[in-house]
Amino acid sequence: MAIEQVKEHFRKWEREQDILEFTTSSATVQEAADTIGVIPARIAKTLSFRKGEGDEQAILIVAAGGARIDNKKFRAVFALKPRMLSPDEVLKHTGHAIGGVCPFGLATPLEIYLDESLKRFDTVFPACGSSNSAIELTLPELERFAEAKGWVDVCKDWEESVPSTSVEHDAM
Repeated sequence: MAIEQVKEHFRKWEREQDILEFTTSSATVQEAADTIGVIPARIAKTLSFRKGEGDEQAILIVAAGGARIDNKKFRAVFALKPRMLSPDEVLKHTGHAIGGVCPFGLATPLEIYLDESLKRFDTVFPACGSSNSAIELTLPELERFAEAKGWVDVCKDWEESVPSTSVEHDAM
């Protein structure tokens, strides 16, 4: 099970016990936000794209919940047209099904980038390999635990979507 690979990933830092598992779905940004009790923008969604021709290589971009990929910015950063992976390709590359995709415990090594849209928040909530899990991480923790190659600016529609301050939540 994918969540087990994610727990194993977090054991390196003794953080596997911090993974939240819910009785309700957190498969979409809105479901995760409702379940956790935060604004949707604080959900760190992981998007998967082809890197080059075919489906042999992929990259992951972790972005704020309300952000959308900006084709022009993506091309400028990666010199590629943004083409998302199919659900089968996502599972093949990450080991996680849609709804639980995250940058942790991956089936194959992938380049991972964090989008600037996340920088508004002290903490964010990425999924943990299943459609009913998440973990609260600071941005430095997300960068370290995801082994991110760096920060990129490839999203739009997030600048005015929420205030720049974090919203408090009740722990699940």
